[in-house]
Amino acid sequence: MADSNRNAEAILTRAWQGRGPLACLLWPLSLLFGALAALRRALFALGFKRAERLPVPVIVVGNVFVGGTGKTPFSIWLIEALRAAGYTPGVVSRGYGAGGAEAVAQVHAGSAAAQVGDEPLLIVQRTGVPLVVGRRRVAAGRALLVAHPEVDVVVSDDGLQHYALVRDIEIVLSDARGVGNGWLLPAGPLREPASRRRDFSVSNLPAGSAAPAGSYAMRLEAGEAVQLASPSMRRPLANMGEGGARIAAVAGIGNPGRFFATLRGAGLAFAEHPLPDHYDFSDNPFAGLQADVILVTEKDAVKCRAIEAIQNDPRIWVVPVSARIDGALAEHIVEKLRERPTA
Repeated sequence: MADSNRNAEAILTRAWQGRGPLACLLWPLSLLFGALAALRRALFALGFKRAERLPVPVIVVGNVFVGGTGKTPFSIWLIEALRAAGYTPGVVSRGYGAGGAEAVAQVHAGSAAAQVGDEPLLIVQRTGVPLVVGRRRVAAGRALLVAHPEVDVVVSDDGLQHYALVRDIEIVLSDARGVGNGWLLPAGPLREPASRRRDFSVSNLPAGSAAPAGSYAMRLEAGEAVQLASPSMRRPLANMGEGGARIAAVAGIGNPGRFFATLRGAGLAFAEHPLPDHYDFSDNPFAGLQADVILVTEKDAVKCRAIEAIQNDPRIWVVPVSARIDGALAEHIVEKLRERPTA
């Protein structure tokens, strides 16, 4: 069943890059999807559905392209940029796969990914930022501010379509896939039209690629690998293939190809093993791998560390990445924050 679902996902993903027979067959459904999405936006805009404002500014980070575009490393960068500007940020997130769908929960470094979501857990482990997950972002934001009254700006991670929360700044991320065939789901990869409003656009691109006009370029950089079983063990990423070591790269993220491209950019040769986004590793995909070194993403590592059959495998090395943003994006975000009227 998992393999058939994976194959169906791959077929659909390929179809989204062009306007071939499958995409055209699904196009009428995309018109219905677009009409329902437009109606929902209109209900909030006209006041038939209530949008609530938090007492501090809110920055929403999201994407219109379904799947991963690099929101988590960008959110980590944004948290550090806000701190450098003198702010005390907090984060709210849906927490994909998190338990207690209607409840809110604070995320701590030792939280279980199955309960709070892999991406929120990674953000907390990297930054120590106060973070609350919950399906209702307004409730999560209020709980965050009660627990951490020092927070003076809230980052909503992956909340672009959550219109119930009033936002002061919208940041839309994309990657090298652009807008695919430009159609809405299910005929294309877009949740909303590519022309939807935003305050800033950020393009997560390979080194050497130019960002589209009006967009800030983001590069993901990886310098070293960290052994999962012994985090004090670190090696330069480029040296992982020394001595003819057989390398496997495993990624359960929205766009595994981007992780593989990062490894190739470090000069590594490896066998690719893409997994579905938010893969839970319950069946230990590493057990049968014929490899001396297995490279995984940080997002996958937060789950692997909690699984006894995986956590002590000495072959597994984690590849942390950091976002680098071209231009003066941080300065412009701070300028816009300062324009917000005080309560």
